[in-house]
Amino acid sequence: MNVVERAKAPTPKFFKILRTVGLTLLAISGSVIAAPIVLPATVVTVAGYLAVAGGVISAISQITVDTSTMDKQDKGVDEGILKQVQDKNSGRDPEINSG
Repeated sequence: MNVVERAKAPTPKFFKILRTVGLTLLAISGSVIAAPIVLPATVVTVAGYLAVAGGVISAISQITVDTSTMDKQDKGVDEGILKQVQDKNSGRDPEINSG
């Protein structure tokens, strides 16, 4: 599963909430950084760290996949690939035995 498929796949409820928290942190810290008034350097530095943390939390939460809602077809493909690997490891693969 590549990154695009992971981003489009269903996200678990906990990670949807976490993504919203991350986006909120990002928005608040962005407004603090861009404030037209002079703020102490410590406040701006903390806001910068919160912006990075919010971005990371949101990105990780978005690519988390709920595997319980995957299609049976996708599971069938995964099980087929797993069976092929197991067959090759056990020596039952006709390509390996014919040579």
